[in-house]
Amino acid sequence: MEVFEAISTRKSIRKYKNNEVEDEKLERILESARLAPSAKNKQKWKFLVVKNDKTRLKLAEAAYNQKFVEEAPVTIVACATNSEYIMPCGQYAYTVDVSIAVSFMILEATELGLGTCWLGAFNENTVKEILDIPEYIRVVAMFTLGYAAEEGSIKTSRKNIEDVVCFEKYE
Repeated sequence: MEVFEAISTRKSIRKYKNNEVEDEKLERILESARLAPSAKNKQKWKFLVVKNDKTRLKLAEAAYNQKFVEEAPVTIVACATNSEYIMPCGQYAYTVDVSIAVSFMILEATELGLGTCWLGAFNENTVKEILDIPEYIRVVAMFTLGYAAEEGSIKTSRKNIEDVVCFEKYE
C-alpha cells in the first residue's frame, strides 16, 4: 500500500473483532512513531500500549464511556514528556510532535490492515491516574487499535481543495 492510499482509505473504526493484534504488527506501528520527526529531534514522547481488559474498561470510562475503547484489543496512549518547549514559530512542540507520531502510527496500522480511532475526548487526569502517569507528563491523544468489525466511514464531506489551499499569499 502506498502512503496516499493509506491516507485516502483510513477510516475511524469504532467496532472491533476480538482478534489479538500480532506482536510484529504492533512493533512496526510503534517503530513508525519512533521514526517520526520531532522538534530538534528530541523525541520527547512516550507511548503506553494497553492490552489489559480491566485497564481498557477504565480507559473507556475516562473517555466518557466510549464503549469501543474497551472493545478494541489495544489502546495506545500518547504522552509528551516535556510540554514546556516552544518552537521559534510560537507553537508548543509537544502537541505537534506527538500528533505527527500518532499520525504515522495510524497510517502504518492502515497499511497493515488494522483499524484505528483517534481519541481526543477523554479526561486527562483520570487517564494519568489509571496508568500511573506522572503529573508533569501530558496525555496528548489516545487511539484504539485492532481488526475492524465494521467498514467504518470515510468522511465524504471534505472541503474542496480550493477552500483549504492558497498559493503565494493567504486568501
